Amino acid sequence: MTALLIVLAAVALLFCGYVFYGSWLAKQWGVDPTRTTPAKSMPDGVDYVEAKPAVLMGHHFSSIAGAGPINGPIQAAVFGWVPVFLWCVIGGIFFGGLQDFGSLFASLRHDGKTIGEIIQSSMGKRSKKLFIIFALLVLILVIASFVNVVAGTFFSSAQDLANAGTAFGFTTNPTNNQTTAMVSVLFILLAVLYGVLTNRCGMKVLPATIIGVVGVVLITVLGLNVGLVMGRTGWIIFVALYIAVASLIPVWIMLQPRDYLSSFLLYAMMLIAVFGVVVTAFSGSVTFTIPAFTGWKVNGNFLFPTLFITVACGACSGFHSLIASGTTSKQLDTEANAKIISYGSMLIESALGVISLVAVGVVWAGWKSGKYGSPSAAFGAGIATMFAAEGTGLYNVISALLTLAVSVFALTSLDTATRLSRFMFSELFLKEGEETWKDATGVRKVLANPLFGTASMVIIGSTLGFLQLSAIWGLFGAANQLLGGIALLAVAAWLGEVGKNNKMFFFPMVFMLAVTLTSLVLTVVGKVQAMVAGAAGAFFWGNWFQLCFATAMCVLAVILVIEGVQTFVKQTKKAA
Repeated sequence: MTALLIVLAAVALLFCGYVFYGSWLAKQWGVDPTRTTPAKSMPDGVDYVEAKPAVLMGHHFSSIAGAGPINGPIQAAVFGWVPVFLWCVIGGIFFGGLQDFGSLFASLRHDGKTIGEIIQSSMGKRSKKLFIIFALLVLILVIASFVNVVAGTFFSSAQDLANAGTAFGFTTNPTNNQTTAMVSVLFILLAVLYGVLTNRCGMKVLPATIIGVVGVVLITVLGLNVGLVMGRTGWIIFVALYIAVASLIPVWIMLQPRDYLSSFLLYAMMLIAVFGVVVTAFSGSVTFTIPAFTGWKVNGNFLFPTLFITVACGACSGFHSLIASGTTSKQLDTEANAKIISYGSMLIESALGVISLVAVGVVWAGWKSGKYGSPSAAFGAGIATMFAAEGTGLYNVISALLTLAVSVFALTSLDTATRLSRFMFSELFLKEGEETWKDATGVRKVLANPLFGTASMVIIGSTLGFLQLSAIWGLFGAANQLLGGIALLAVAAWLGEVGKNNKMFFFPMVFMLAVTLTSLVLTVVGKVQAMVAGAAGAFFWGNWFQLCFATAMCVLAVILVIEGVQTFVKQTKKAA
């Protein structure tokens, strides 16, 4: 019953936040349904492509969700379910939702351009360049983290390869990973088919959606019986090539249809989870065993700042601001849908974070003992346990489907992150007034070329993907949340510049900056101390990467904060 009450309380609070706070924000900023959006005024058939609200909702939600709201809350549950629950709900309503909605709205008023352009309009050109560098560093971590997650849910272990009798091929007795790999690859082909049917054959959304959903069912059935076999290195290379191509082709071919169809998997996953919670609440077949609160310090980590950077996407994520201002704003049909697509998606993601918390609570003893290799595996096992005993056919099917859903979401985030990195990499080398990389000259024309930027980001991110997820996730969480603080600062500065109410941004902005800078400083200090002490493995290249990366992020963030404060001071003096 505890699990059911947690879910019901979260849904009720998040719904109230959407209805009341979200509507108040729209009124304060002057969201105008009659205003023409960039997708309608600047269509180019590649990035600026008007999308149906349901399709765009699917793209945005799938892209921002990824594996974050599953991995983060499950890892943070070591502090107890109460702090994770509170941060998912409060963070989603007043921090993450505010950032996502504000970023999308600001981008719409800047011709669908990124947060970098928004910063330039209020803080200047240098701040824009610094932000782009900062954002690219975060995107490298996004690519590295989710390449790692996807490869981890696709690869066949040495024992699995031996059982299959091949290093690459098919098997009729697939493991969960091999099933997930097979279905995910077929899902890519299905998405292309959906894109062609709706954008080139003129098929309406409803019949195409029915075909797509039926297709998802068919490829899932096939994947449960025939798996795809390949090792971890092979999958990392495959994913790297895939995201490079997906980021360069028009959004209607892959990005829109893939994210739209994958959203049905996510919705189904959440419904299955809620149904399982309701059934088990009254049957008493399983119990929720996470303690309410385990202490202010657990496993050597203090609740502040660890909790707030670990939950990440379940409460607030800077990556969302890049999606809202990088791809979603270029596809929105009317400002009337801005609130539900941005603010609404964030609150649904917070609900998913709470569901993940409940799922791991069902298998808490096994998770603590290291029985499950990853948070996504624990999530799938937790939900499956609500329906059947471990090892049964139903348990295996549900667990495989949920693992599939997590990998699909991670791939959608990778698609979007790589496309965003292409935009921002080019922006870094273009002068004001140059519309495309073709207008640049000399070395800048090479550096701003979409192929060069895409290849650079994919190679760096995928190489880091070979590290253990534990070596990336903490740094990703801190960098991601720090980006959230900078995004809040950017939108607040712009709103102040145009004379709109921006006071609701100040506390979330200061809090996120304090949390993340504290975490990054602790990372730097910890790595330096380990190296000075000559600890075993301290000079491993991954540790050097974390040290240099955390230091660079701190320096860039402090400079941007100083320039932001100067901007707020100027605005205050001007208003007086």
